[in-house]
Amino acid sequence: MNHDMPFPAGESLLSTHSVFGAPCWVSLTSRDLKATEEFYSAVLGWQWRPGKLGEPFRIALADGVPVAGIAAVAAMWQMAVAWTPYFAVRSADEAASRVQERGGTSAVGPISLPPGRAALLADRDGATFGIWEGELFSDWETWRTSRPAFIRLHTRDAFDAAIFYGEIFDWAGPDGCCEVQYEGDEVVLRSQGDVVARIESGALGAAPDPAIRPHWQVHFAVEDVAACARTAERHGGSVLSVSRDEAVLRDADGAQFTVTARRLGS
Repeated sequence: MNHDMPFPAGESLLSTHSVFGAPCWVSLTSRDLKATEEFYSAVLGWQWRPGKLGEPFRIALADGVPVAGIAAVAAMWQMAVAWTPYFAVRSADEAASRVQERGGTSAVGPISLPPGRAALLADRDGATFGIWEGELFSDWETWRTSRPAFIRLHTRDAFDAAIFYGEIFDWAGPDGCCEVQYEGDEVVLRSQGDVVARIESGALGAAPDPAIRPHWQVHFAVEDVAACARTAERHGGSVLSVSRDEAVLRDADGAQFTVTARRLGS
């Protein structure tokens, strides 16, 4: 089952010690690798190189920087087509145990994926996320500014979720890299001064539409939101909502993500 966690094993890697608890990677499970490559090349300008785990895997590059992993295994493993964020942790085993102790679940792992260990988990409201223990795949700040702007958790209760994740990732601990702030009805997570995650209330646990059930949404920073939305439609995707500064899109395979005006990522 490690096939659903497409990390770029063998890349030039850097220490995670300064970003424990922060998002450090995003991955996508898809059904059709060629269609996925074509879609994101058109919409986000990504280039591609093979992953180290075999033919169904690719590493997405933005200006030569690894920014995401793609695994075309959704049909093979009967998995959902979706984007998943991964958080850097000191110990995957300890973090997975904390999740289960607090009512979350473990879908996969922790398992060894040299040069580290990973697990795919869900919080107690069912939102899926991953953890990564090991070396980073590129300089964290370079990765952050190359494309992923931040991630947003749509959940039932933002404050309850912030407590859950804060205990898992030790956000308030003496060695934590992240600062948690409450801004109105939203919880904002900052690392080194930048917004890396937002948590907002309003998702419905039993909703039939997965877009309004608790889930993590990946926001990619772009220069032109409207152009990305038009390009997504031309390449078989769909636009769920669009404004001047943000568009919620589905790719040609059905995976949901958001493009955000680059200036809004901080």
